[in-house]
Amino acid sequence: MNSATDSEAILRGVLDRWKAAVDAHEPQLVASHFTEDAIFQGLHPYSVGRQGVADYYESQPLGMTAEYRILETRRPAADLVLGYLGVDFSFTDRPTLGVCLGVLLRRAEDGWYISHYQVSRLG
Repeated sequence: MNSATDSEAILRGVLDRWKAAVDAHEPQLVASHFTEDAIFQGLHPYSVGRQGVADYYESQPLGMTAEYRILETRRPAADLVLGYLGVDFSFTDRPTLGVCLGVLLRRAEDGWYISHYQVSRLG
């Protein structure tokens, strides 16, 4: 595999599990895909660590789902993958919210985890 293909496969592996947990409204499971010291910036004030991630996703409405598109990847080091994504969050009672998402994945002994997550709304 070339590095771009490898990086995209790593991103998809983590983000598919993240998406499944978001779609199922399982905040603790969502948080398990992050490092213990992850910096997390949703559309509310940032937090550090898995509990902040779980709290954020617990506050999201039931029925919210996520669809993502990988727009760019970079591999700044062997144990890091940077991804820039377009994400559409859909709701049962309001219009879909499109955002840009930057993630930095870090490899641990037992797999890859999100160590930085930052959402932005453009426009």
